[in-house]
Amino acid sequence: MRSAACKQEMLELLRQIHARNSGSVNLMEVCGTHTMAIAKSGIRQMLPKNVQLLSGPGCPVCVTPAAVMDEILRLSENQNIIITTYGDLIRVPGSVPGDNLIRRRAQGAKVEMVYSPLDALDIAEQNPDKEIVFLGAGFETTAPGTAIAIMVAEERGIKNFSILSMLKSVEPALRALMADKDFNVQGFLCPGHVATIIGERGFDFLPQEYSMPAVISGFEPEDILRSVDGLLKQLEEKAPKLENTYERAVMEEGNPLAMATIEKYFILRDDLWRGLGLIPKSGYGIREEYASYDAERKFGLTFPETEGNTACRCGEVIQGRMRPQDCPLFGTVCVPEEPVGPCLVSSEG
Repeated sequence: MRSAACKQEMLELLRQIHARNSGSVNLMEVCGTHTMAIAKSGIRQMLPKNVQLLSGPGCPVCVTPAAVMDEILRLSENQNIIITTYGDLIRVPGSVPGDNLIRRRAQGAKVEMVYSPLDALDIAEQNPDKEIVFLGAGFETTAPGTAIAIMVAEERGIKNFSILSMLKSVEPALRALMADKDFNVQGFLCPGHVATIIGERGFDFLPQEYSMPAVISGFEPEDILRSVDGLLKQLEEKAPKLENTYERAVMEEGNPLAMATIEKYFILRDDLWRGLGLIPKSGYGIREEYASYDAERKFGLTFPETEGNTACRCGEVIQGRMRPQDCPLFGTVCVPEEPVGPCLVSSEG
């Protein structure tokens, strides 16, 4: 339960938001945890009708293209491989609805859910006769932990472990969104988790290069409302800037040690995003000197540079072009039990 002080703060923030003279406004959160917190707390319903919150490309499951999942599903056919993955990714379908790692596991594929890549290392030690592949999805938040798994594998001399790096960088995706002339968003709620790694400076480009209001937000309902109010105030005053309302966790310089760890093991490369296409220097590939831990190289995996056509509209959702419930498949053939695309898979989607 929320304290009386928190409830009072939320009420006061809502009064301020409703009193703002900001006109019709679309604000985009770029973090799956924000999306989940907004939904759980009912914030969308609390806001005035002229203020809309849209979900952007902040959920690593949602930005994974069907073609990438198809290659993972093909990999799962190798009986010498145990695929290890976070829970949400196991339910993401490929280009064929219903074809996911859960179904492949029921058909005999070796698939295990883990909470961290270090769990996958333990599985590798317990199964020396198998190759263990960890599906490394995420953004800058999970990249340091994935990098540490390579370091620990080296230290422990584990040879039957590799990572399929699906890690992505947030900044290039935001730039790709704003390069679209039809992009209709007036402010960003920046992801607090990513900001703990890359720091406030990682989002300076939004107001400086695009005159786009931006606020780094925490995850409590009052954090989000405070950030929404800050964005509306910037728009009202026509003074775009970067604000940090998550100062208890986010520093100006971020986490230099975590960034150094990412840079040691990964290099930025062109990467394919669902809905956004191929974005230059937007994905983290494993550096050549650690090629023995790179599942792409180890198993000769190849990924297309363009998305195939599917009925899934998740790509339009994460571009802010439509709400999930506006998709014609929503609630009919696409339901949480049998999702056609990833937006109905994750609690962050």
